[in-house]
Amino acid sequence: MNGALDEAKRKMEKSLKNFKDELSHIRTSRASVSLLETIKVECYGTKMPIPQIATVNVVEGKMLVIQPWDINLIKEIEKAIQKSDLGINPTNDGKTIRLVMPPLTEERRKELIKVAGRLAEDARIAIRNIRRDVLDKFKTAKKKGEISEDDYIQLEKKVQKLTDEYIKKIEEALKEKEKEILAP
Repeated sequence: MNGALDEAKRKMEKSLKNFKDELSHIRTSRASVSLLETIKVECYGTKMPIPQIATVNVVEGKMLVIQPWDINLIKEIEKAIQKSDLGINPTNDGKTIRLVMPPLTEERRKELIKVAGRLAEDARIAIRNIRRDVLDKFKTAKKKGEISEDDYIQLEKKVQKLTDEYIKKIEEALKEKEKEILAP
């Protein structure tokens, strides 16, 4: 039964990681390379994320500087950024592209906090679904006589403790992102 518990922990860890990845793609007024990871550029017959075809640097926390390894891709990168949902207009000097992060309006900050809250709720639901699945396995094992009632109760407590631990980690990540969104 410890194998089922380990599997549940791995799945919860994966759910937490996915949640944190999704949070990193929410744009704040601070520049972050992760904002460009989802923007794909057509190059060499395939679509690739910007960080895989260019050097991306954060300057003064408010600007991203993109230097393509192949200068011929600069127009494609610029088009991909304009088509994306970033809402930032790139400036191109022929060798580099600059993205200046505009300050967020109060209304936009509230929207982003709601989006982060929905992502957190989805992550909490995923964690609770993992808890339910592992508890179902334990109930089946108890019915088959593979584990005793006392063992079941102990396993149930361990699963609940694990669930609470991951829900807490989700809450901490959400609070951190909210702070980041509200920061000027």
